[in-house]
Amino acid sequence: MIILIVEDDPAQLRPLCLALSKSGHLVDGIEDAETAQGLLTHKDYDLLILDWMLPKLSGVALCQQYRRMGKSSPVLMLTARDATIDKISGLDAGADDYLVKPVDLNELLARVRALGRRSPQWHGDRLVLGDLCLDLTTLTLERHNTQIQLSSREFHLMEYLMRRSGQVIPRERIEQAIWEWGTEPESNAMTALVWRLRQRLQELNAKDWLETVYGAGYCLKLPNEL
Repeated sequence: MIILIVEDDPAQLRPLCLALSKSGHLVDGIEDAETAQGLLTHKDYDLLILDWMLPKLSGVALCQQYRRMGKSSPVLMLTARDATIDKISGLDAGADDYLVKPVDLNELLARVRALGRRSPQWHGDRLVLGDLCLDLTTLTLERHNTQIQLSSREFHLMEYLMRRSGQVIPRERIEQAIWEWGTEPESNAMTALVWRLRQRLQELNAKDWLETVYGAGYCLKLPNEL
């Protein structure tokens, strides 16, 4: 998944980002809500993890703004507040779950997996589109009992497209999504990545599932939808 973490304490932010990255997620770790606001206006995330007590703008207020934008991705609140009234306040603001600090990393990863299962393509630890299966733990793609290993970047592109199957997604939007905040891909990086992923799909006789819509972007579809 593509995850945004907003936590103003670097000592807490770094281990959270590291644990999620090691679990195969793309993570943007941000220390202030103002930067997060900018990112949320032009980048799609599969999950937000927000610290409640951020300076200037709280995580609860940021969550409320996100929901007013019409965004529906799950939000997990990190909070030192464990009173029932505080939990209710966070959930009423639009959060889907909460985790009380100090954060246990194993519990965090379990909560993230649970929230990720809300995708309609989710089946266990896999995303499924027709008879094409993407294993989120091994970064492998499988069809008709043939399994291939994807690179990290190929995996992130495939996951992003599978979670949005049937949608035509602009090139710039994909670049913003699958390259971490603060990094910028080379001019031909996206073209090369799509080409490599098509080669992987060709090994599964599914090359035509990934369509280039000229002037608009890319779309992953079942064959009968092409």
